[in-house]
Amino acid sequence: MGWLTLGSKGQSGFSASSTAEDVTQGIDGSGRTAVITGASSGIGTETARVLALRGVHVILGVRNVSAGNNVKEIILKEIPTAKVDVLELDLNSMASVKKFAADFNSLNLPLNILINNAGVAMSSFMLSQDGIEMNFATNHIGHFLLTNLLLENMKATASKSGLEGRIVIVSSAAYRISYREGIRFDKINEKSGYFGFAAYGQSKLANIFHAQELSDRLKEEGVAITVNSLHPGGIYTNIWRHHSFLNGIAAAFGFLLLKNVHQGAATTCYVALHPQLKGVSGKYFEDCNSAKLNTIATDREMAKKLWDFSVSIINGCNYDTLNRCENP
Repeated sequence: MGWLTLGSKGQSGFSASSTAEDVTQGIDGSGRTAVITGASSGIGTETARVLALRGVHVILGVRNVSAGNNVKEIILKEIPTAKVDVLELDLNSMASVKKFAADFNSLNLPLNILINNAGVAMSSFMLSQDGIEMNFATNHIGHFLLTNLLLENMKATASKSGLEGRIVIVSSAAYRISYREGIRFDKINEKSGYFGFAAYGQSKLANIFHAQELSDRLKEEGVAITVNSLHPGGIYTNIWRHHSFLNGIAAAFGFLLLKNVHQGAATTCYVALHPQLKGVSGKYFEDCNSAKLNTIATDREMAKKLWDFSVSIINGCNYDTLNRCENP
């Protein structure tokens, strides 16, 4: 445990040093099914393990199916009664997201919990398979599309089971280092103005806006599904593999400065399972406690604009060389 993870307990009774097992102790998740993206490594793997430990049937959405199957084997070795399935999911491809949703629906499973955990942090400008800046495409658009495709299942499950559905969106405190204007709607694909940290921050700001706007829409519908975003804390995972300097610093000093994966998955598991949060929606969490957002993340007009912008993209909006959105 690093010295920066030490801290007093918040209103929830948990702190930065709490682990995923700590915050789910005594909770029975049996009868629930969860989809977890990016579950083949880091906090995604730990989230899957702990939810399985609590009786949740976990579906691992992973880009590398072989790695996902290895995680499944590790979980089953520790928890022989666990229910774990692996499905291929590449969030930088909308075709892959659609196939994942179709594959999941073919299993005829209910869906109680969706954890949008996967993420990338690109130091250099790259485009996704759909021609969208990679951070924004993977961290936001892929999850936005996935959530939309699984939402009807979640609504039906909540209605039939009487159990509250929960959508958990893993964001980051890095939302604070987004571009000055927040979301650069007219410059998403502008290579000349690209800055890796700001682009990552922009995608994490988009995660928060997504949670807020979806939460409002579900409240208006009267649907028993909550949507919250969170910062897992500073954790040494492979998300920084594209930033060699940061990766080196984290590898050398992470044991002092950062959370381990058991602590890093705690807030996700808390938001996904804990009965304290029944009915709590549209909030942002850090260290297993509700946290205040900076002003940039409270701009509800920007959140609404992002929703419409995201809908246009998943509905087939393509970018030409001038970065203009053109519907085919």
